[in-house]
Amino acid sequence: MQKLVSLLFLLALPWISIAQPFVANYDESKVPVFTLPDVLVFNDGSRVVTKKDWDKRRSEIYSIFEKDVFGVVPEWKGQVKSTIVSHCVDALDGIAKRKEVRLDFMNGDQKVSVMVLIYLPQNSKNAPVFLSYNFDGNHTTTMEPDVLIPDSWVSNNKAFGISDNRASEKGRGGAASRWPMKEIVSRGFGVATVYYGDVDPDFDDGFKNGIQQLFDSKRDSTSWGSIAAWSWVASRIMDYFETDKDVNAKRVIMMGHSRLGKTSLWAGASDQRFAMVVSNNSGCGGAALSMRKFGETVGRINTAFPHWFCDNYKKYNGKEELMPVDQHELLALIAPRPVYVASAEEDLWADPRGEFLSCVYASPVYELLGMKGLPSKVMPAASNPLIGTIAYHIRPGKHDVTLYDWQCYMDFATDYFKLKK
Repeated sequence: MQKLVSLLFLLALPWISIAQPFVANYDESKVPVFTLPDVLVFNDGSRVVTKKDWDKRRSEIYSIFEKDVFGVVPEWKGQVKSTIVSHCVDALDGIAKRKEVRLDFMNGDQKVSVMVLIYLPQNSKNAPVFLSYNFDGNHTTTMEPDVLIPDSWVSNNKAFGISDNRASEKGRGGAASRWPMKEIVSRGFGVATVYYGDVDPDFDDGFKNGIQQLFDSKRDSTSWGSIAAWSWVASRIMDYFETDKDVNAKRVIMMGHSRLGKTSLWAGASDQRFAMVVSNNSGCGGAALSMRKFGETVGRINTAFPHWFCDNYKKYNGKEELMPVDQHELLALIAPRPVYVASAEEDLWADPRGEFLSCVYASPVYELLGMKGLPSKVMPAASNPLIGTIAYHIRPGKHDVTLYDWQCYMDFATDYFKLKK
């Protein structure tokens, strides 16, 4: 059965599907003419003028994203228990302390366990912490031999030694290039990472094997998808951080790449405790404007990954121009907190220009709130970041997270939190 599920999952991937009905466009001349919703105009046509007005407008926008895109999270009636399962005082060759914390989500006789791997600088109780999901298991982010291997469902990956949907020792450190732990800790930051499949396995299983099974609710067209589930658990990790004396819960940076970049944006919009949000190559449903219909589109993402969003989002398959919101408004929901969006030149699937334009069109909200938005309306050259309270860069290369990306995020956070350089 697991092999059959894995095969079905692979067949759903857009880059190998032969039955995909929505053709990707990579030609700027074929981008349709579109009119974006004005982020500072209420649904009734009146204009947002004051900060108090924005609070009301924000609620309008959030409600639309919740009911038409990501889905509504039902009431949680269960319990969450935290347990420290390992602790190391001289990790990363002595520059860090490390612990693994298991969060057990329980409702009745059902339980889902999520393992949080945390690295913090030695002798620091005030370090900002990047919270970010990973794709193949916490052990893939580091070469340290005693970090636990997940026992939950993992997508098969020959390079990481994953077969029969079970992770193995072979994958240890396999994604370490995306997680420069020593460099991050040396700069005075902590890192907390979680395997996203612990929360909800990333395939269309009818929401029977992840966190959703613990909720006593019937599903409808507004019910939450996987991205909302990953976001919701990020907030529960924030709950834990508020109890951990080693973590400064007021300096948590929600960071994500690709589908997890979409997750970071929705988590930041949904939970204002996150001090900063970083979206790396998040594309459609993340930072990229949907109405451009460039690269991955709403129709393609809903066909390939029908479990990511609520069913209402499917109304806009091939009809993005009918959407009552677009992604610049998702960025605006994070205001006045800082948000950093990053693209890669070869990652046309994620629409770098669409990601940049979202930053441009979200900026008026930041300016209304007395903050500096994106400082230019001209897309920058590669490796030339634009830094306001909204920040953006595009770098050479493909769909990935690189040391350069991390350095930019750390520079941004260093300035915002006024850390020593």
